[in-house]
Amino acid sequence: MAVHLAPPGSVATGIGSLPHTDPVKACDEVIRIYPQLPYAPTLPNRGLLENIVFCDSERLPGRVIREGRLLVDRGAELSAEMEQIYLDYIEGNYAPYEVSAEYASGFHEFIKRPFHSPFALKCQVTGPVTFGMQVVDAEKRPVYYDSQYADVLSKLIALRARWLEQSLQGISGVTNTLVVVNEPYLAALGSSVVPIDMDTVRSGWHDIADLLGGSIGIHCCSNTDWNFIFSLDPGVVSFDAYATTKEFLLYRDDLFTYLEHGGVVAWGIVPADNRIFSQETPGSLYERYMGIRKEVTSYIPEKLFDAQSIITPSCGIRFATEPESYTIMDTAAMISARVRGKPGL
Repeated sequence: MAVHLAPPGSVATGIGSLPHTDPVKACDEVIRIYPQLPYAPTLPNRGLLENIVFCDSERLPGRVIREGRLLVDRGAELSAEMEQIYLDYIEGNYAPYEVSAEYASGFHEFIKRPFHSPFALKCQVTGPVTFGMQVVDAEKRPVYYDSQYADVLSKLIALRARWLEQSLQGISGVTNTLVVVNEPYLAALGSSVVPIDMDTVRSGWHDIADLLGGSIGIHCCSNTDWNFIFSLDPGVVSFDAYATTKEFLLYRDDLFTYLEHGGVVAWGIVPADNRIFSQETPGSLYERYMGIRKEVTSYIPEKLFDAQSIITPSCGIRFATEPESYTIMDTAAMISARVRGKPGL
């Protein structure tokens, strides 16, 4: 069963993707910039298999890749594969769900590195809603709308998440881990156009959380039903604070309760899109963050807010040059340092 993180005290970290094609260079920069909470970067520019959804599809029953799209062949006999996933989930047999370097070069480079008593190590998986809504069958129907397939999918992702977590926990000197479930499609919660059943979402979330021993987080870079997200009791809620704080803070009572009970918010205050970031400065983003802090601490104690916060870019940084990505990441680290009273901006 997943647990909450110890208070991170406003440290900084990144979200997921970087524009690099060299995993060594990507990990070098992540560890340099975020030594307290480094994360295993995903590198989608290396090829299709390292893109979101594809990167977690190795053991997907009925998987077909056609013309750059990930599909499921429902005409194939899938019962044996699906039954095996159920059995492995029940038995906690995560070893066969190893994530290979072809799908996660950044992670494999990351776990080779020595770490010197970091607060925690972080990685991410594609969430079952996002996965199941992007992958379709021959009728172009998202597989998430098949209740049995959605159930198998969440257990498959849980087994992969457990393998990732165990790999991080096997590194010398590491005591805390954070697996973040990347769920941009949760922006569709409550939508009549893209209906998503909340009971299925909740069940899938608990499939993953129940198999993990460290902490689990959730990242959604668009506005969503934050009351529902808080009700899942994730260790970390990660969101685009630059663009959606106004909507997020409509749930102030839920936020207060969540923080009081040990939850952590990762405030994505630094735009990951360099076109937007270039219109800001480190100083303007610091002031923007402090404005959010001032508003929230009008009803939440300052000590609680600072203790239960992490500072991040708003999302993964894929569409930027490598030097631009360093500036974006560095800015999150500098804001964190200034908030914590360290030399920074």
